[in-house]
Amino acid sequence: MIRARQYRGGYQFAGLQELARELRKKPTSAEEFLWQLLRNRQLLGFKFRRQHQLGDYVVDFFCSDARLVIECDGLVHDRNEQWHHDQIRHAYMVSQDVRVLRFTNQRILNDTESVLDEIVKYLPLPWERARVRGEASQK
Repeated sequence: MIRARQYRGGYQFAGLQELARELRKKPTSAEEFLWQLLRNRQLLGFKFRRQHQLGDYVVDFFCSDARLVIECDGLVHDRNEQWHHDQIRHAYMVSQDVRVLRFTNQRILNDTESVLDEIVKYLPLPWERARVRGEASQK
């Protein structure tokens, strides 16, 4: 049986590991709030990682079983140059067969129920989990 390898970013990951640690120490209020709802397999038993490195990027939350990234967007993401960076990053995630969900910090804090409902839509059903894991181990 071939086990799926945990991907941490290839050849240039050392600097991003430190960045991820720093980001974990200083979360936004929306990130902290959402983390309290996702951590310890609280959402349908799925494990989420916080400030997780994928390739040359650090994502806010990642669920390996669902191949799902969740991004909390603050005001900085409204700027044009950040929007372009986000588009490139999104294209990379899609090329890695990872789905990206983006929520504004305001929506996470003020409309939490609909945010969680949307996340749940992209989590595989129990019988699909085994299939997703099997596909990942073959890559």
